[in-house]
Amino acid sequence: MKIGKMSTGNKQSVMEKEVNEPSGLDSQGHSDIAEFYAGCEVLITGGSGFLGKILIEKLLRTCPKVGKLYLIMRAKKGKSSDERFKEHFEDPLYDRLKEEQPNFAGKVVMVEGQLDKGLELSPENRELLRNSHVVFHSAATVRFDEKLRLAVNINVRGTKDILLFAREMPNLKAFVHIGTAFSQCVTKFIDEIFYKPPIGSDELLTLLDILDDETLESITPTILGKWPNTYAFTKTVAEDTVRKYGRDLPLCIVRPSIMIATAKEPIPGWINNLYGPTGVVLGAGMGLLHTLHCDAKNVADIIPADYVINNILAAAWDIGKNQGKIGGPLKPLPPPVLSSKASEPNPAEDPPIYNSVSSCQNSITWGEFMKYNEIYGMEVPSKMVFWYYFFHLHPNIWVHNFYVVFTHLLPAIIFDTVARLTGREPVLWKAYKKIHKFSGVISYFSTQQWSFRNDNVIKLWDKLSEIDRKLFYFNLSDLIWRDYYYYHIRGLRVFVVKDPLDTIEEGKKRYRLLRWAHYTVVSLVYLFQAWLAYRILYFFFSLIMSF
Repeated sequence: MKIGKMSTGNKQSVMEKEVNEPSGLDSQGHSDIAEFYAGCEVLITGGSGFLGKILIEKLLRTCPKVGKLYLIMRAKKGKSSDERFKEHFEDPLYDRLKEEQPNFAGKVVMVEGQLDKGLELSPENRELLRNSHVVFHSAATVRFDEKLRLAVNINVRGTKDILLFAREMPNLKAFVHIGTAFSQCVTKFIDEIFYKPPIGSDELLTLLDILDDETLESITPTILGKWPNTYAFTKTVAEDTVRKYGRDLPLCIVRPSIMIATAKEPIPGWINNLYGPTGVVLGAGMGLLHTLHCDAKNVADIIPADYVINNILAAAWDIGKNQGKIGGPLKPLPPPVLSSKASEPNPAEDPPIYNSVSSCQNSITWGEFMKYNEIYGMEVPSKMVFWYYFFHLHPNIWVHNFYVVFTHLLPAIIFDTVARLTGREPVLWKAYKKIHKFSGVISYFSTQQWSFRNDNVIKLWDKLSEIDRKLFYFNLSDLIWRDYYYYHIRGLRVFVVKDPLDTIEEGKKRYRLLRWAHYTVVSLVYLFQAWLAYRILYFFFSLIMSF
């Protein structure tokens, strides 16, 4: 079928090609997974995030008999939770849902709360949410440079609080915690098991309670130890929280690797953020980013977000089918025992973990990733592009820094100086400060290599019926990366840059001018280098001849 319309100011189709998308339940036949969600009350944390939005859309569209969806939201950036909820469904992501399930709004309920502050649910809302059958816990702060206190409060304390609340739910069928495949990034081979955390979750929470902000900030590097940032650190401790406080609950963990734009549903190429490699592609494509500390030969463990969502929905179905609802009171949790050592995982009793990664079945390198984006990016240049595309991956930090000086910093000084002399605001130096901070943060992941096991994911796929494999696809072996990037680059242009595809010709015209300017500058630089080399050689030759 043809790709649906998009609301990016003027509605438009993102791409001209056709893509085979799963149709709704009625046209496919009986779905075991969709049937599992029929009548289920579903609680979703992190519903306003990238992954949460796709999860909500997929559930409502593919499982039309699902019960209520409860979204925990809070006030943010000057907007109340009600205002954020109203804006939530204005995203073009939901256009297809509005066409296929026009009455979906009656199924979605916003509940005000905050995960970093003990949920902060009213007694009425708490009682309402106790009736939930399925919980998807995806709320997290994903900033690598987040302050440790906030990262712990959201990623660890929030996880503990939602698990304790889940223990009050008498009808709970499945609890899915969304982790990250890189929570164990200090280990080069990452299996689908729990690992011993650097510190127990209760010990970490106690530490935060007794330390003031200044002291905590000063010892954060010591607390993090081998972990590269507060995000990876708190996500690994969060898994320890799940293991401790999820005891006897029907739960699992899904660990996605680096999530990028959707491959098929509901819109190929949908993305709403600039995290990780998406930011690299945009920076390079707009002509701002010209070098990155990265090994082009390393595997880029990236995965389209819709594949992750289908893995999550199938995992909840499998947990619910095998473990069912709790049935009867839970065993009381033992009181937390504070010690300097975290408890050891027990694979025989621990809940299942799914490494939702691409490298095991369909790997792609960073070099291939950038090359595909370059190929398709050249076809649809934005009218907002700053400079002609030239970009290199450098595994050697010194070579990378050399390129930073001559392709980022010197041009920034020149452009900003001209801007000041002509009465305009200098912006390029500030832009590069942000770019270099971003590239420095991700270099840990772009210069190293990890291996994963995903046997549980493959076993889960084998359990799906043919209909469910069409509706809830997550077999990475079927993905053709080259075709994927056709949609990826167009989605980035439309949804992030906000540049509609009907301006492509305007973008190409600007791009031709920038290409001429680029090669003119390159030619002048080479001429200057040749002249400089000539002068140096002439000086030494004259010096020799004088003797």
